Amino acid sequence: MDREFTAADRVLSARDQKRPTCREYIDRIFHDFTELAGDRFFGEDPGILGGIGNFHGVPVTVIGQQKGRSLEENLKYRFGMPNPEGYRKAVRLMKQAEKFGRPLITFVDTPGAYPGKEAEERGQGEAIARSIEVMSRLEVPCIAVFIGEGGSGGALALAVADRIVMLENSIFSILSPEGFASILWKDAGLWKEAAEAMKLTAEDLSRLGICDVIVQERDIAEEAGRDRLFVDTDRVIWEQLEPLLKLNGRELRRGRYRKLRNIGNFNGRN
Repeated sequence: MDREFTAADRVLSARDQKRPTCREYIDRIFHDFTELAGDRFFGEDPGILGGIGNFHGVPVTVIGQQKGRSLEENLKYRFGMPNPEGYRKAVRLMKQAEKFGRPLITFVDTPGAYPGKEAEERGQGEAIARSIEVMSRLEVPCIAVFIGEGGSGGALALAVADRIVMLENSIFSILSPEGFASILWKDAGLWKEAAEAMKLTAEDLSRLGICDVIVQERDIAEEAGRDRLFVDTDRVIWEQLEPLLKLNGRELRRGRYRKLRNIGNFNGRN
């Protein structure tokens, strides 16, 4: 009988460098993808990938957090931790999506926004808050897909969506289990216990009404398993997006508001 996966196992799997990156999902799911760069304020941040593509015959805007595999790539992408210009680029593309009536699909995979001195000087907190504000008010369908880590406001900035899709071994939390254990128990070594207490797995978040659908994972180390994962993710995104295409902007905003207000509310009251 297979051993049951713990929350700590899910955390380790979400961080596994063998997991497909945002770029791989985009290459396998979307056709005719055109990448767009720059925030029109400071510069380009490769830690957030964004552009326009075609999905089941529908033009869409795609935004995601990119991680690397080698040390060189991870330094380039800061291990998936975007700078403020990355989030400002995301805001620019969100507004562009709304202007042209394109649905928005985001891929979340970050331990959190970059905490460096330069990022703070350029307004990291404001950039994240602005992204959350803009995404929450968009009048186009929004689907957020968690493909690995989903940490803190850095993840939330791309996750205020109509539907949240989570891979089986992805996570979503207010901070890392190590950070949680350090703050609460003054011992980062208790991160496994923290992971259980934080309710950060896809199953936990589904019960809390945050995650709408879980995509089962195969062996991502094998090519066949990765191929199946891309196919399943494509199918689930389309199943979640198709009914939203029939709603107008006002209906989408109202539905998104109700979804957010009812998170964790088991009585179903607003």
